[in-house]
Amino acid sequence: MTTETKETANPLLVISAHAGDFVWRAAGAIALATERGDRAKVVCLSFGERGESARAWREGKKLEEIKAIRRSEAEAAATELGAEIEFLDAGDYPLRETPELVDRLVRVHRDFEPAVVLTHTLTDPYNGDHPAAARMALQARVLAQAIGYDAPGEPLGAPPVFFFEPHQPEQCDFKPDVLLDITPVFERKRKAMECLPAQQHMWDYYTDLAKRRGVQLKRNAGPNLGLAHDTMAEAYVRLYPQTTGVLA
Repeated sequence: MTTETKETANPLLVISAHAGDFVWRAAGAIALATERGDRAKVVCLSFGERGESARAWREGKKLEEIKAIRRSEAEAAATELGAEIEFLDAGDYPLRETPELVDRLVRVHRDFEPAVVLTHTLTDPYNGDHPAAARMALQARVLAQAIGYDAPGEPLGAPPVFFFEPHQPEQCDFKPDVLLDITPVFERKRKAMECLPAQQHMWDYYTDLAKRRGVQLKRNAGPNLGLAHDTMAEAYVRLYPQTTGVLA
């Protein structure tokens, strides 16, 4: 990698509790990043093998077979989006928070040097794996910044963190303050979703959600930006304050 490329790149790191979460919630952001020529990396803490693979269990498949299926699906989705992907195989339902798992995430941060981090919300009464993933992601980001933390690589800067939209936003206290226009890449997001037949019921749900968020994006953007009638969007919450010299 040339010095110019390294200086201008904005690597995007996505920390996902399960193999499908990054697709439903952040595939648009990932596709936008890779189309700009930026690296995008997804870390799946688990395959979602116990809690998000009901169809496979009903078909009589065994645990290791289900893991393999979900891995293959997630890899195909990441390929469609142009993203790198890593699986930590930490188990789900429950996803247990451990110092060892946090340390692995620290090493990911140090190695990848993200400019932006996306992960789950800290509240989700329907799925404890999601806030567990978020807590570990945030702890790892802070530890990766500490010069004295014993892990390879240089101390991390302070990449902004955005929470992507949970499946039940109202119950998760999710009030988006960022609406991301994903219209140019929505077809790639849809193709990535279709790589996950284990959760086929989610395809139309997240297509409809992108339409609704697109309507909100246009309403908040004002009338003069020339946004398409069928604008599609993803919603995020920014955790840390934005730093700027100009209010816009």
